[in-house]
Amino acid sequence: MPFSTPMAIAIFFTTWFIVLFAVLPFGVRSQHEAGDLVPGTDPGAPVAPKLWIKAIWTTVLTALVFAGIVVVARIY
Repeated sequence: MPFSTPMAIAIFFTTWFIVLFAVLPFGVRSQHEAGDLVPGTDPGAPVAPKLWIKAIWTTVLTALVFAGIVVVARIY
């Protein structure tokens, strides 16, 4: 491993949050698009954000990105 354990954990979690922000908009439908407006809420609010599924996908994608980071760090 080209990094110490605390550094690897820090890189993984930083990458995880970056990937999370990239994954969050996928598959989201607003209340306006779904035609299911709840009184007192913004029409752009998501109907079902499915955050657990997105967290799982984020973890899988981050593991792949982190593996790539480790490979590149070993080369250089």
